Amino acid sequence: MNYMLADNQLDPEIFTSRGAGHLPGHLDIEVTYIGRDRVEGRFIVAKHHHAPNGFLHAGSVVTLADSLCGYGTVANLPEGASGFTTIELKANYFATALEGEVTARATPVHVGGTTQVWDCEVTNAAGKRMALFRCSQMVLRPKQAARPA
Repeated sequence: MNYMLADNQLDPEIFTSRGAGHLPGHLDIEVTYIGRDRVEGRFIVAKHHHAPNGFLHAGSVVTLADSLCGYGTVANLPEGASGFTTIELKANYFATALEGEVTARATPVHVGGTTQVWDCEVTNAAGKRMALFRCSQMVLRPKQAARPA
């Protein structure tokens, strides 16, 4: 398969910097590994990851998982694609973290020409599973120019 991105563009620093100035950057999400087979990342829990009640905001966990799955989708976009969009996501929560490192590992379930499905497991610093996440992505293609009549 020919990919939109070359292998040398699959660099954790490049993907971490993509989040700068956007939600992943505001949540200090760091990509620690990226390949076509998986994406790994993390954040260190800080006050801006918490909900007003003092617990870790579920949206922080979803943002970590969704970002890694999205980066994995980008890594697997076929040549000729123009991008992707999320069409469904789901998260189940089992535990939380009030401090320390939150890590996640996203893996592809299905990588097709029109859709991709990714799973992501999120764990706390003690290695306890915090959440399981799944998302479906639609691969976007450039619109064809209208044919003359």
